[in-house]
Amino acid sequence: MEKKSRRSFMKTLGVSIGAAGVVGGSSILNSCTQVESTSGDTITLLTSSGELVKVEKSQLKPADIPSLSENQKRGREGLPGKKFVMVIDLSKCRNARQCMKACQNHHQLRPEQHHINVLEMQDAENTAPYYMPKPCQHCDNPPCTKVCPVNATFKREDGIVLIDNERCIGCRFCIAACPYSARVFNWFEPRDADKYKGVTYNIEANVPQKKGTISKCLFSADRLRDGKLPSCVSACPNGVYWFGDQNEDAVTNGTTHETTSFSELIKTNAGYTLMPDLGTKPRVYYLPPKDRAFPFQGEIEQHHS
Repeated sequence: MEKKSRRSFMKTLGVSIGAAGVVGGSSILNSCTQVESTSGDTITLLTSSGELVKVEKSQLKPADIPSLSENQKRGREGLPGKKFVMVIDLSKCRNARQCMKACQNHHQLRPEQHHINVLEMQDAENTAPYYMPKPCQHCDNPPCTKVCPVNATFKREDGIVLIDNERCIGCRFCIAACPYSARVFNWFEPRDADKYKGVTYNIEANVPQKKGTISKCLFSADRLRDGKLPSCVSACPNGVYWFGDQNEDAVTNGTTHETTSFSELIKTNAGYTLMPDLGTKPRVYYLPPKDRAFPFQGEIEQHHS
């Protein structure tokens, strides 16, 4: 963190980054965070999609700019009245891994780091293998939050578990406590560290990443604030992911954009959660790999051989 106040720095530039996006003439910039200006007439902004864009200062006008502490407070409160839930249809996954790529780009992750990973699974010797995406389960009874000594990881009212890397001391107690191996440690400087230098920390995207802290799946909380689906859900080309609000009993498919009843989807397709006997109460549900839309890659290779 720079010694000088980012709030003061942004005020001297006379620009505005609102809670929902940039206040000004460019409507395509949503939930942007300020970065150091690269020239006298332009400024670089970070969008909620994780892209750095340059805009003319003349397109922006002054407004109240939330401080880092205000952003952190908002990030801990979450979205009122919401209870987010994810459904993963294992019959649709063909290991395209576009969900992983989109997540890495969004959250400034190195090639070896994953907030979500697609695993090759086989439940028994004589059963057919299948692919299983595995993100953080965003448990309603999360063991990770209970062991953190500095309250860096926490559960929001809208169901999302987040990490504040401004508080994280890198003790890794949460990694040891998580039964789903859903967390990663930043052993090295994050991807494109110089590119993100000066970016105001966004707790809902956990960007910029910081060496010596923990990172994990966030359900793309910053995109949810903009009314968008998580990056992984939108990027999947095969309709694997459903995402929505359990309070509204509605989930939307990221590929077909079809919206359906969450409870009905789980009930009619024998949905389940991982390791229910642990009592963690995950908010990620799986639909079994029945009537798979695509053959397993190993089966394709065996057929051609």
